[in-house]
Amino acid sequence: MSQTPGSPQPAPGTRNPGTIRIVAGESNKPRAGRGLKVGIAVGLALLIGAGAAVASVVAKSNEAPAVAAPSPAAELRLGYFGNVTHAPALVGVSKGFIAKELGATKLSTQVFNAGPAAIEALNAGAIDATYIGPNPAINSFVKSNGQSIRIIAGAAAGGAQLVVKPGIKTAADLKGKTLASPQLGGTQDVALRAWLGKQGYKTSTDGSGEVNINPTENAQTLKLFQDGKIDGAWVPEPWASRLVLQAGGKVLVDEKDLWAKGEFVTTVLIVNKTFAAEHPETVKALLKGHTESVDWLNTAPAAEKASAINAALKDSAGKALAPDVIARSLQNITFTTDPLAGTFTKLLQDGVDAGTTKQADLNGIFDLRTLNEVTGKKTSAAGLGQD
Repeated sequence: MSQTPGSPQPAPGTRNPGTIRIVAGESNKPRAGRGLKVGIAVGLALLIGAGAAVASVVAKSNEAPAVAAPSPAAELRLGYFGNVTHAPALVGVSKGFIAKELGATKLSTQVFNAGPAAIEALNAGAIDATYIGPNPAINSFVKSNGQSIRIIAGAAAGGAQLVVKPGIKTAADLKGKTLASPQLGGTQDVALRAWLGKQGYKTSTDGSGEVNINPTENAQTLKLFQDGKIDGAWVPEPWASRLVLQAGGKVLVDEKDLWAKGEFVTTVLIVNKTFAAEHPETVKALLKGHTESVDWLNTAPAAEKASAINAALKDSAGKALAPDVIARSLQNITFTTDPLAGTFTKLLQDGVDAGTTKQADLNGIFDLRTLNEVTGKKTSAAGLGQD
């Protein structure tokens, strides 16, 4: 899918009931008897006729407007990030899995740094679908009262860490320090703020607090860390591995250690709700291409997989990764079409605790029916939508 929401078809205009005026003609000397009866009869006939005309017009105006039948989209605008956690998108686009399934539907793509920016583009109509972290998806769903997006599949689990300077050995050493996250309200930003809260620290979305959090683009975070201008960052792969291997950082928190069974979702695939309703065939084609990409990532030889991801990263982000960086990154990630819906209640609560979203009912955020049709599996929406 492409990264821009489809616009609803304008409903045909309805016709307003006409106004019918009955004007009784005057005579100089009205005649009694038969003439009066004829006048009354004519008047009644006119009134009955007028009533019928008005009823007919009203009935027509109340008819349901015609609704365009669902059809394949002319174009699918798809968003994703230049991260290893978005490898299903990187490979799906570069190897042509998605374009092949879309057929005559044109595929166009846009690369983002973090989730909130992608959501902004989706809500502005610049893209129709995007690979994204779970918290921005939750935030969009909550803010729109469930009208903006639907999560249609998972893409990646794992692959996010808090990397700090070697001298920081425990959470107690973070007081007064400055940490980075990819973007305010993004999945790693929420994870960092929620974790710090559990360590007893107060943070603020304006950057103040006992630990300063500075939302920063990932590439800039690496440079700031290398220059000693920040003390650490909670980032997804490959940036966690780059901070460790290329900037001398150490892992203070591996996010998998905070979740039951070590399973947490890093990337999901979402689509604009209106686009999905108007173009279900296109959504199904996107899911077919996405599933092929995930299957390929889980079966390809390690060297071939690393090479394909690296080539796609060079194309989308401008630079390939060092062999040790991509190898370490891939060790931390699981590629899966399961969005791990059972974790979303905690993800929402983390956003509430972080101050980046509000408490809400997430029922309806998932629509996994087409995914299950494509895969032949029963991926659960955990009571938060349709499966």
